[in-house]
Amino acid sequence: MRRKLGIIFTLLMLLSLVAVLYMTTAEKKKYVSFHQFLDDSIPLASMKLAQSSYITDNDGKIISEINPSTGIRKIVPKEEIPQYVRDLFILSEDQHFYDHVGFDLPAIGRAILTNAESDSIEQGGSTITQQLARNMFQSYDKTYNRKLKELLYAYELERKWTKEEILTQYINAVYFANNIYGLEAAANYYFSSKASDLSKAELTFLASIPNNPTIYDPIKHFEQTKKRQARLIQLMKKEGKISAKESEQMSQEKITLRLQKKTDLYPDYVTYVEDELRALVSVKTGYAEKIKHADEQETEILSKKLDAEVQNVLEQGIVIQTGLDRKLQAKAVNAVKSSLSSIDADGAAVVINHNSHTISALAGGKKYQKYEFNRSYQAYRQPGSAIKPLLVYGPYLQETGKNISSLVNADDFCKDGYCPQNYSGRGYGNVTLEQAFIHSYNTPAVRLVDEIGIETAFGYLAHFPFKKVTEKDIHLSSAIGGFTTGMSPLELTNAYTVFGNDGNFESSHAITSVTDLDGKLLFKWEEKEEKVWNSDTNDKMRALLQKTVTAGTAKKASFPSAYLGGKTGTTNDYKDYWMVGLSKDITVGVWVGNDTPTNLKSIESKAPHLSIWKKIMMP
Repeated sequence: MRRKLGIIFTLLMLLSLVAVLYMTTAEKKKYVSFHQFLDDSIPLASMKLAQSSYITDNDGKIISEINPSTGIRKIVPKEEIPQYVRDLFILSEDQHFYDHVGFDLPAIGRAILTNAESDSIEQGGSTITQQLARNMFQSYDKTYNRKLKELLYAYELERKWTKEEILTQYINAVYFANNIYGLEAAANYYFSSKASDLSKAELTFLASIPNNPTIYDPIKHFEQTKKRQARLIQLMKKEGKISAKESEQMSQEKITLRLQKKTDLYPDYVTYVEDELRALVSVKTGYAEKIKHADEQETEILSKKLDAEVQNVLEQGIVIQTGLDRKLQAKAVNAVKSSLSSIDADGAAVVINHNSHTISALAGGKKYQKYEFNRSYQAYRQPGSAIKPLLVYGPYLQETGKNISSLVNADDFCKDGYCPQNYSGRGYGNVTLEQAFIHSYNTPAVRLVDEIGIETAFGYLAHFPFKKVTEKDIHLSSAIGGFTTGMSPLELTNAYTVFGNDGNFESSHAITSVTDLDGKLLFKWEEKEEKVWNSDTNDKMRALLQKTVTAGTAKKASFPSAYLGGKTGTTNDYKDYWMVGLSKDITVGVWVGNDTPTNLKSIESKAPHLSIWKKIMMP
């Protein structure tokens, strides 16, 4: 009885589906053809197999893999799939592959009878084309409705693609257990090799898995997989694809798994690269401009669409080439970790190659783990006196043309109720600009900004991409770091690259280019260089920064070098310690503090921010 009901039910569904298809009409009530309906309903051109993407360092070596949620896959062309494997899958999975139109009616009939007997979906009768269709529209539930959809997709695949295209795509799509899809990814994972470099015995072993990835999981059920491999070897011998001698040799060959670990290095840096990719895609696809002018509700909608766009880009299989310098990355991470290991504070470091405008290294914390709060670019803190070169001295020297030997009053200052003090709490009378700078006196800095005008000073700061600096910050206290929110270590270090570029500024990035897996350029930053101040002003600023390291507040960071320059910064109640500066080729920024601001006067004498900076800078 169940057999009859199962057959009747299936036939009725098939007839109903065909009736619906033929009753579908266009706007003018004209019947559309069955093929036209399929073309409209199944957009094969837009259906792609998701595959893995890669992040590389400045030498083009992979540092991280980004795998789609659907699994690890690496698509290869027909030419890279051994003919032996193609023959093997046809014989083991679909011997009538070259004869059917996407589905095998006798096989379906046998499956219907078996399923009717068991009162459930036990046998599939799926062809290679059906299995590919199942992978492409990602439906694995065992229902009659799914099977009918699968038949239609398979039929459409056969209409649009050649048999060789279908077989190639199938071998790239089929599941090999352990979240691995496709032969090439399976060869990489199980044998740490390319499929084209494997022996026939190893290829047969891999081809044993897809028939039932649970039973033939080579990690959990190695012996079961070996038994199926033996059956496939005999099948290939029987069909004349290999000789008896070759069959014997393959059976005797020892199979040793050489599992390949996922490449996932430099989490501090990679986390930022993934965020920067989103920003790059946003700019290049127009979302950034739309979000800029959107209200809160529209921003939320646009952000979700942008996330989907980024995911789509990643699933195409891309290579994200970066400026990561492995040596500098290791130095930055180790410097933060070693200098703060015995101190109850955290920190971050940023290294930028100011010649190429690329981010070379990032340290997100002394115990940073991937996707945690990354202090190198997510922590926004008050900059203290580290802002003075950008907001005070650079603008002042540019506006007045004065020399660093010019005098400025370092006594008390009061204006409109704002009365800042020097760190020591006392005045110093008239001092040179150099003395005021290298000893980080506060009252001279406020006087200088007041002299040229706070609006003028902030006009120079506008050249730099400080995301959270707003009109609310345009007041005299900002001259000594009193901002509403502040800036990240990456932002501040990025701004300091102006001193390594003759007074010109071009924003630095981690990503140098994004290509597809064949090397075709997809995205690249296009930054314009801006003149912030002239060469004369920049030379004076470099002299001030250099003197600060040799004889000022940063002298603990000094060591023999062709050029070293920098500026320290300490915020009220010793909540933040900064050191930002440069050498001939790199600009380095260091921040030390706690995520929840706390008084850190107890570590002042240890100067961990200077220790970190020096360790990174030293050869």
